[in-house]
Amino acid sequence: MTYTDIYSGWTSNQAIWTKDAAGVVKATQRVEHQLPFEILGFDCDNGSEFLNRPLMYYLLNRTKPIGFTRSRPYHKDDNAHVEQKNWSHVRRLLGYDRLCKVELCAIINDIYENIWGPLNNFFLPNTKLVKKERNGAKMKKQHDIPKTPCERLLNCNDISESSKEKLRNERKNLNPIKLSKRLADALKKILNLNEAYKVNEQMIEK
Repeated sequence: MTYTDIYSGWTSNQAIWTKDAAGVVKATQRVEHQLPFEILGFDCDNGSEFLNRPLMYYLLNRTKPIGFTRSRPYHKDDNAHVEQKNWSHVRRLLGYDRLCKVELCAIINDIYENIWGPLNNFFLPNTKLVKKERNGAKMKKQHDIPKTPCERLLNCNDISESSKEKLRNERKNLNPIKLSKRLADALKKILNLNEAYKVNEQMIEK
């Protein structure tokens, strides 16, 4: 599961074993409680894991309801901001290999929440498209100055000063070099466990 804030590019991920509604709601709750800002709107694709009553009730049945919208059918570009993160934040991290056991979800979520998320949101800058112009067959695009999601939130007038101070303190206590080392060790652990699970499955099949 990938959640991306369009304004800042702040991205959170959650690994779930199935696409049942209860699991999606639980993952969404977990992400919301970790975000440094309030959710004003929730936009998703047309998958059944999102278009269901439990998620709708979770978003709408509250004192301050969250706007709940979906993309148009057969218009993948409607979700371009999050679709690009499925590569940069998921496939680039875990690859395309099949993960064999539900136990790996907890390990992956620990990486997402405590290593991969902080590394990307606090230290890896991104650019935003400012404008684009077509000149015949060519498209000229102009992007803004690269900034990290954290920097964009700190420059946002709609973020409370208490939230900004919390972001500054969290960033101050993080070390990108140490995060990268922890990431390498954690990914090695996942790879070894997954290979062990595969071997066990093959032995059972035989």
